[in-house]
Amino acid sequence: MKKKACLLLACVTALGILFSSCGNSSAGEGVMSDFTTTDLEGNTVDESVFADYQMTMVNVWATFCKPCLSEMPDLGELAAEYQDKGVQIMGLVSDTLDMEGKLDQTQVDTAVDIVEQTKADYRHLLPSEELFGLLSQISSVPTTFFVNSKGEQVGSAYLGAQSKEDWEIIIEQTLAEL
Repeated sequence: MKKKACLLLACVTALGILFSSCGNSSAGEGVMSDFTTTDLEGNTVDESVFADYQMTMVNVWATFCKPCLSEMPDLGELAAEYQDKGVQIMGLVSDTLDMEGKLDQTQVDTAVDIVEQTKADYRHLLPSEELFGLLSQISSVPTTFFVNSKGEQVGSAYLGAQSKEDWEIIIEQTLAEL
């Protein structure tokens, strides 16, 4: 048990170091400050998606990940509750690419079905070339982090699923840091 706790602490620390270095890049650069991709509905999305929000919670998930899927209904509820408070929630589906780095439509369809089934009614992004660097730093799913209106990371990154109540506490604490 101690071994698992130490390994988890090491992973969290490493992830924190990686993300903090991304968030503290030179002026104008952040973990998600310059990208273009599409969402599950086929809409083009870029860093301007953050501009109208004080903070965005980015939840990186995968279609095979049971903890990811179990927290998605709560994240859907939180998205609705925080929408008018300057906070949005956004998913990033990590496993929708084939071996050649192209979108696998079967996996995209699976992700769409999961979003519908879990009532995770918030925007979900698909990986793009500009997001490969970010995704390469993610060692497990779900991983969740927060960005400001410029796509710069704020607060810590979180490994693992959380309860709705725990996410509410984390969101409020992270908002207070802005």
